[in-house]
Formats: sequence, structure tokens, C-alpha cells
Amino acid sequence: MIDRPTKETETTVTTLDDLATLADYSLMDTLNPDPDATDNGEDHSPRQVYSGHYVPVKPTQISDPEYITHSKNFFNELGFADSMAQSNDFIRMFSGDISQVPSPMRNVGWATGYALSIYGNEYYQQCPFGTGNGYGDGRAVSVLEAVINDKRWEMQLKGGGRTPYCRGADGRAVLRSSVREFLAQEHMHALGVPTSRSLSLYVSKTEKVRRPWYSEGSRSHDPDIMVYDPVAISTRVAPSFLRVGQLELFGRRARKQEHPKAMEELEMIVLHLIDREYNQVIDNSLPLEEKVLLLASEFRNRLTSLVASWIRVGYCQGNFNSDNCAAGGFTIDYGPFGFCDRFDPQFQPWTGGGQHFSFLNQPAAAERNFHMFWVALRPLLEQHPKALEQLDAIRNGFADLMQTEMEKMWTSKLGLSTFEPTLFKELITLMMQTSVDYTLFFRELSNLPKSMDSLEKSFYESDN
Repeated sequence: MIDRPTKETETTVTTLDDLATLADYSLMDTLNPDPDATDNGEDHSPRQVYSGHYVPVKPTQISDPEYITHSKNFFNELGFADSMAQSNDFIRMFSGDISQVPSPMRNVGWATGYALSIYGNEYYQQCPFGTGNGYGDGRAVSVLEAVINDKRWEMQLKGGGRTPYCRGADGRAVLRSSVREFLAQEHMHALGVPTSRSLSLYVSKTEKVRRPWYSEGSRSHDPDIMVYDPVAISTRVAPSFLRVGQLELFGRRARKQEHPKAMEELEMIVLHLIDREYNQVIDNSLPLEEKVLLLASEFRNRLTSLVASWIRVGYCQGNFNSDNCAAGGFTIDYGPFGFCDRFDPQFQPWTGGGQHFSFLNQPAAAERNFHMFWVALRPLLEQHPKALEQLDAIRNGFADLMQTEMEKMWTSKLGLSTFEPTLFKELITLMMQTSVDYTLFFRELSNLPKSMDSLEKSFYESDN
């Protein structure tokens, strides 16, 4: 869980050499690499990855990188000097060239595979091979793990070039979407919502890629033209980028006995998740079955709390698949997302999203992702019937806990001491019947107005 800082951190990292002393590559040092991977990380064409937890990949630098911004707040929290963001070696590394990083940093990064489930349904058709062995980090390359102020952080380049999971795409991100994700991550953190963070953003002065977009004045539902956009690399940071879909991939392989080490690799990735994200709440000396049960319970707590926080601030994760659900219980992958302005329970910021990932359906979508998490864990408890029953009970209790978290959130948002279901139902009904701004309305309501006049600024003009 990523907490907001409570105090400033003294600057201790002023150069890339300083940062190198904090490097600690737990994922690459404790998990299995793809046995078919290259040693030098030159692995940029789509292919099937049959086993292993990661593929060593060398990112592809953007040409002629130029500084756009960095998060001064996050730099301060990490103890980084602001001047680093515009230093030549820092720009080189975080625009994709890790060939000259100081030791003990490594000049090869890594990409991971994961499975895809959409609203609790297993999908294979997005994989070009139809097997699920080609789906994963297609343009995200992690380049560093570092322990900073006693906390582990993973740094990942979004737009860092093609990997074996690129499915034929170019591996690039463009500036406009990178700026949007950068701002959203830091905004969500400031709102107290657990999230990945933004470190830095660089753009190429010469490299562009074609992307679908909208013509001027277009009212088209889908993009109607192709445009050339400058490519960019943003560095996003989190305790890990382990996803529900990642565990799901290894759970599927173990369930189907796809290779001799399938069960072993499932256990390894689950224990690695516990070590990375839950080591403060799960005792390492416990037997495996107890660890799995505590993991399921703690993740359920985090996920229900997270989704309640999303709705508190009006955030909608428009593509909340299992691969976009962090196993650490925080927000990742700001692809198709948006904030609800005019209140609509079915608000969906992505034209390809659908009602199943709409604003007030996010608790149900979260339950579907937790279901896939539960499915992935079950093979580990097949020899422990009592533990399996307990795991099933944790799964079955998700909806009730989600409802409790939602009621707690609404109670706080309305400034009440206890949840009043009748009052809440009447309020939501009125909000649906009028053109009210979700954020402004609750902001004005917090002033306890004596009449409706002071709430007028919260309403849009009628469309009629």
C-alpha cells in the first residue's frame, strides 16, 4: 500500500551513482527467467513465452530525448535532488538507454507476461498465438528495483520499446497520453488514493508514431483519423507491478499442468508477491497454506478499500481487467480512465469499455477480478481441504465487505455518523434525474447550505 508522505525526506541521492548504490533486483534474483530468452536482452519480436516469470529485455531509447517534467513532490519523498532529472546520465537511463548505467545497476531490464480476464471471463483471443503465451508487458520495461528509505520501489519505463509481448505493436507511448498518466498518478496520490507514482517524463524531438485520433470538430464515437504524435517515455514507480493477471497466468499453467515446473512457478510468484507487497502483515515463518489465506484476506481488504476510494473521488478505471488490477491493491495502468463530471452511474470514459466497467459498476468489476485471484490461488491449497474451505469463504465474503466499504465511504462523504440507506437512495435518484456535477455538488453540500441557491453552481444547464 502506498501511503502519502508525512514529512519531507532529506536529499541523499544527487547523482545516478548515488542511486546505483540502492539497487536491489529482487524479481530477477529470486524468480525464473524465460529459459528461451537471450542473455543480452535483445528480444523485441513477438513470440510465445512458455515458462519463467520474466523475460530479460533491453529497452529501446527514444531518439533525441528532451526533458518535459519530473515530479518534484515524489523526488522530495525519495530524497532525490531535483537537478538529477535534467542530468545527462539520468535522462539517458530514463529515456531508455541503460547501456551505460553505473554498477551495480544492470544494463538489461525485464518484462513480464500475464493472463487476461475481462470481467471474470478468461480470454485467449487477444494473444496472437491463441494460447495466452504472448500476452504481457508489450511496451513497459522495468529497469530498476531500489530500496530507498527502507522501502522497495520498482521503476518501469512506459513506452520503452517492443518486448516479446508486443503483439506486433511498436512498443511506444505518445506524449499526450504520457502527460495524462503522469498528472493522474500524482493527482490520485494527492487525493489519498493508493496508486503508482510518476517519476519523470521525456519526449523525443525527432521520433513520431501514427495513432488514431479525432478530426477537429468530430462527433464520432471512435477515432476517425490517423495522426503523427511525438513519442515519449514516462517512468512510473510502485512497490511492484505484480498484477492479478500475472498470478492468473501461473495459476492457469498449474491447473492445466502446462509444463513440469508450473506448480512450482505459481508458488514462487505468490511468495514473491507476499515478500514485495505484504511482508509487514504476513509472517514469513508461516506455512504456505496460512500465507495464502492471509494474502487473500489482506488483498480483499485493500481492493475493496481502493474501489471505494475511486468512487469517492469520481475516478473510473475504464478497462478494469485482471491485468490492470495490481495485486498490491493500488491503482495502475492509467490507460482508458476518466473522472466523472456530470453524474452518471454508467459513466464510461472509454468508447470501447462497456457498462461492465462503468463508474458505479466498479465494485462488481473488482469482485470479478478478486474471483480470478481466488482461482489462481486454489491450486496451491488442493492438498489442504480445510484451508481451501477457508479460501472459498474469503471469496464468498467479498460482496459483503465491498458493500461495507461503500457504505462507510458514502457515510463519510455525506458527513453522517451512520449510513442512512433511505436518504442515500433518494439522493442518488435525484442526482440521476438532474444534471449535477459529481464533485462540485458534494463540495458545496459540505458547506451545509440553508437553501438550494448555494447549490446552483453544481448543476449544468438543461439539455432541453
